[in-house]
Amino acid sequence: MKIALNLAQKACELDEVPVGALIVSNDGEILSQAHNLRESSLDPTGHAELLAIKKAAKAINSWRLIGAKLYVTLEPCMMCAGAIWQSRLSEVIYGASDPKHGFIHSIYTPFNEDTKLNHKPKITSGILQEDCGLILTNFFKEKRKNV
Repeated sequence: MKIALNLAQKACELDEVPVGALIVSNDGEILSQAHNLRESSLDPTGHAELLAIKKAAKAINSWRLIGAKLYVTLEPCMMCAGAIWQSRLSEVIYGASDPKHGFIHSIYTPFNEDTKLNHKPKITSGILQEDCGLILTNFFKEKRKNV
């Protein structure tokens, strides 16, 4: 999660919402690293999780990321939860909850409640929660100052 926090800091330096993500293989190898790039790429799908999933799939030459773990500083949104499900990630570890957009525990809990899903990753939340939340809080505090 500390690597993901460093990636979030890089996003912050680019004036992107500071979210960082990485995907680690079953044997502990880092397959990919990414941070948000929505603003600079003008791409609404430029979330750290999606970018990391795409890079990891290319790294292993397969869209199936079975056995891999996603570490991300913020609870994934609906779009990212769909990509997590589609890519067959085995585990999601996230830091801060997202009460407005979080689609793992906050708004909806598809991997716990939806009996129709054919794949459900293990979920671990709250890892370095304070640090992950603080970088976001500070980023948006600065944004509001400049408005």
